[in-house]
Amino acid sequence: MLLFRWLLLILLLVAGVCFAYYAATGQPRYKRVGWIILKWTILAALGFFAVLFVERLA
Repeated sequence: MLLFRWLLLILLLVAGVCFAYYAATGQPRYKRVGWIILKWTILAALGFFAVLFVERLA
């Protein structure tokens, strides 16, 4: 569980760095990559919390 939390934090930081690169350079590929990383990070987090919720119910 700790590993998953660290992984989520690192992915959010990477997405933030991509957005910072986009702001600095203006290249749209950094924005696109940042959105992709952010989208999959949020989906993974939702899945993780759904599993925790289901475990609590059982």
